[in-house]
Amino acid sequence: MIEYETSDGPVVRVGRPGPQPVHLLFSEPSRPYGDDPTLDFLVRASGEWVSIETSVRTLHGDGLDAFLATLAEDFRGWEGSRTWRSLEHDLTLSAEHRSSGYTHLTWGIHDRPPAEEWHFETTTVHAAGEDMRNLAAEMHTFLTTPVE
Repeated sequence: MIEYETSDGPVVRVGRPGPQPVHLLFSEPSRPYGDDPTLDFLVRASGEWVSIETSVRTLHGDGLDAFLATLAEDFRGWEGSRTWRSLEHDLTLSAEHRSSGYTHLTWGIHDRPPAEEWHFETTTVHAAGEDMRNLAAEMHTFLTTPVE
């Protein structure tokens, strides 16, 4: 679900908030070099036993919204897994379509180079088709909203 916070711009929530499931928040998009294609944002994983965040660096979002849109368009399924990663590999995504009609997205949040001391993964489950289309549209809005 996309939300708008007054000072920090749009926020995309992936997964269900609650005491046990882990959900992700994408927030604080910024262009650190003005009109340069570099787009940074914060990704935070939160749940009962975890709270972790990192800054993600991309070039125009590195096509994350387009990647999610292709998953939505292939709602009938595909074989194996499909993968995506950000410019500096601080955010990764692996997608699998299950016969139950759901898409399993495994999000990887990584320590930034050169340290790369830690790595966290969580999986969110989405109904193929409309649920994935909504996520792709929300991510597109998040990545393309003008930021200061």
